[in-house]
Amino acid sequence: MSAIGTRAASAAGRLAQTLRERALGARSTAGRPAGGRPARGRSTAVSLRRPRGRALLAAGAALVLLLAGWFWLRDASLVAVRTVEITGVEGTQGTRVRAALEEAARSMTTLHVRHGALETAAEPFSIVKRLEVSTDFPHTMRIHVVTNVAVGAVAVDSRRIAVTSDGTLLRDVAAPAGLPQIPLRVASVGDRLTERAAVAAVAALGAAPPPLRARVEAIEMTADRGLTLQIAHGPLLVFGNGERLAAKWAAAAAVLADPDAAGASAIVVIAPERPAVTGLPDGAPVGGESDIPTLPEGAVSPDPAAEDASTVPADPAAMTSP
Repeated sequence: MSAIGTRAASAAGRLAQTLRERALGARSTAGRPAGGRPARGRSTAVSLRRPRGRALLAAGAALVLLLAGWFWLRDASLVAVRTVEITGVEGTQGTRVRAALEEAARSMTTLHVRHGALETAAEPFSIVKRLEVSTDFPHTMRIHVVTNVAVGAVAVDSRRIAVTSDGTLLRDVAAPAGLPQIPLRVASVGDRLTERAAVAAVAALGAAPPPLRARVEAIEMTADRGLTLQIAHGPLLVFGNGERLAAKWAAAAAVLADPDAAGASAIVVIAPERPAVTGLPDGAPVGGESDIPTLPEGAVSPDPAAEDASTVPADPAAMTSP
């Protein structure tokens, strides 16, 4: 080959090599962004974002449909209340309470109980303390009425009105004859007792064990002994102030159960850790049994609400310890 031919072949080879290198360089930089980082996976990332957005939209739409279905179902006739079972209240007033609650309940469903409407229906009846409501799918509602318990009575406008341990006046409840009379200096005009001495008196009755409360025939405040409770066919219980009522009842019950205290005219439990007995008749027998019902073992206060009421202080001016 001539020298010219050799140089031409060599130049053509170099040109071909240069073209190949440029082609390879173009392909290697085609997938890189402007900053020089490779764009490997860009198409994959874009393809993943689109399905994720569609999935979120689908999930949101499904949630909206579920919520709409729930709001429709909870008020639908498919779960309407058709059977109302009411317990806890009896008597003439109980009939009225049950009628009011049943009417309110039948406007609801077992999936949508409107407690406020039930409480509004029971509000006119002072005997109702609170309501405990449960449902049995699909058509039954159960309402247990927790009632206020009358522990005493007050005289207002020539009529006896029952009163609870927290001083609530049950103006629409006839006071049973056996309830002890709570003395008032001024007739109460509201829904609750306001005189502190009277509030302490009903708190003491509320803290009493039921067997003993049923035997209290009179309660009063005296300047020399404070709060006193007369037990029917038994002694006078001297409590002093209106504090530590549960402990005082426990101490009084323990003394009443002691045969050596039979015939005592008074049991003083102003300091319940050191109860005292007064007025034992001369020659009283060492043995014997009291006819007063004793506190069941382990029972101190029948109602937690009474424990709360036992902290109500008495009127210092009207109740002083001897």
